Amino acid sequence: MTTRIGLFGGSFDPVHNAHLGLARQALHDLQLDALRWVPAGNPWQKARAITPAADRVAMLERAIAAEPRFVLERCELQRSGPSYTLDTVRELQAAMPGATWYLLIGQDQYRNLHTWHGFEELLQRVTLAVAQRPGSADAPADPRVQAATRVALQMPPMDISATDIRARVAAGQAIDTLVPPAVAQYIHQHRLYRGAAGS
Repeated sequence: MTTRIGLFGGSFDPVHNAHLGLARQALHDLQLDALRWVPAGNPWQKARAITPAADRVAMLERAIAAEPRFVLERCELQRSGPSYTLDTVRELQAAMPGATWYLLIGQDQYRNLHTWHGFEELLQRVTLAVAQRPGSADAPADPRVQAATRVALQMPPMDISATDIRARVAAGQAIDTLVPPAVAQYIHQHRLYRGAAGS
């Protein structure tokens, strides 16, 4: 029987309840044997500086600890240079030949997928699992992306963003309903995301 693996990449700065909701939905809908969380090492399309990898990994470890099918994948953190999803997929597929791979992405990422490094090869290697984010317009993707195999993930309506969480922390507002308790505790203990308010 073929192993079914999901890949969920991002900066996870911080990981939050909408990430976890999507991941659980993917486990169920795609009948995954494992979902590998892939924190980005050097996300080449991010304009802002991101929180150090050690902190993002520590928050992820706390967030996913209760689900044995969730696996933390550190390959992008261990690789130098820009974090390209294609390189990650090649590396993992070489280590686990014969598995079926699903790439979890949001609707906004789906629309921009044609800008990704080596996207045409990527589309041959994975099945896209596209989540509809609340409030995102269903704009058409590049025809080459639309032609690829994909499945829709029906996201529970959770309008949560890492940008908003960072802003709330900087403003001294509560985030207890937006992230797992252990993540909120870590952010508080390590005084993350306070720079905007404290500078």
